[in-house]
Amino acid sequence: MQQTVHVPLGARAYDVVIGPDLLAEAGARIAPFLHRPRVTVVSDATVAALHMDTLRDGLAAAGVAMEALVLPPGEGTKSWPHFTRTVEWLLDQKVERRDVVIAFGGGVIGDLVGFAAAVLRRGVRFVQIPTSLLAQVDSSVGGKTGINAPQGKNLIGAFHQPTHVLADTALLGTLTPRDFLAGYGEVVKYGLLGDAEFFAWLESQGPALAAGDMAARVAAVTRSVQMKADIVARDETEQGDRALLNLGHTFCHALEAATGYGDRLLHGEGVAIGCALAFETSSRLGLCSQESPSRVRAHLRAMGMKTDLSDIEGDLPDADGLLALMGQDKKVVDGQLRFILARDIGAAFVASDVPMDVVRGVLTDALAG
Repeated sequence: MQQTVHVPLGARAYDVVIGPDLLAEAGARIAPFLHRPRVTVVSDATVAALHMDTLRDGLAAAGVAMEALVLPPGEGTKSWPHFTRTVEWLLDQKVERRDVVIAFGGGVIGDLVGFAAAVLRRGVRFVQIPTSLLAQVDSSVGGKTGINAPQGKNLIGAFHQPTHVLADTALLGTLTPRDFLAGYGEVVKYGLLGDAEFFAWLESQGPALAAGDMAARVAAVTRSVQMKADIVARDETEQGDRALLNLGHTFCHALEAATGYGDRLLHGEGVAIGCALAFETSSRLGLCSQESPSRVRAHLRAMGMKTDLSDIEGDLPDADGLLALMGQDKKVVDGQLRFILARDIGAAFVASDVPMDVVRGVLTDALAG
């Protein structure tokens, strides 16, 4: 059932291996990259309690020793204090340029540890072992690393490609339903941005995916990673096509800022709501039929996901407040917000001249909904 997706980036190329029970093979898969038989692992408390012993055993089976740093779970860990702690711990472990650091966790750990690896000794190698659906299909692939600032998400970081990615789909079985569905928001995004057939497959297979069908999970993760790999290979540092991966994210990042980057709104939940708002905006601009945003919302609702602003608990800023938060987004170019809009499901494109009054109208109506 294992699948391998190659990310073709010349000297920085690597493989993403996808399938169940890869932790048991971690030592055999990582040993070829090692100059000496030891690794440093950074994880969070939730993942460590569930899976650290399995990883340790998998490494030991190939004679690889490990030392581990366990950080608190949650988005708040993507911050300067935990970044400093991680870098200084890695230095205390005497990590050398030829060593390998393992990021063992969800997107927060992957982003933080990848950034630490990027700056440690001006760049050490790291392996991603993503444990959440969101990390397996999105953040572990493509080399974007970073931490959050008070001004916004991911504003401090670097491009630093991993040496290898092990996406063990058996680990998805320990996710809460909410965390699984948050990751599913990124899976849906791939269908919406560039593969209408994949979206149609998700409409029929989504319930089986959520219920734990391993073959469906491997297929969904593989297709998502392949789509991301294709885009990253064309545009590694987000000068053009890679921006398509931000479908729904301009809305999402504003909503995350408004809700304090906490449990009120998980990243993948914000992406799902953002995709629905992006399709609504596209429809109002006459780019796609009204049927498209309706179909997007219908699938998200059928999966039991957050779909509308009214699904977010607590108060939100008004439309102008959300627009102001969008202005902090990394995708602002020359003061112009770049939105990812769509001409149909599977046909997204980058738009930089979107009338703000249309976006304000979409947000006003969504807030009133």
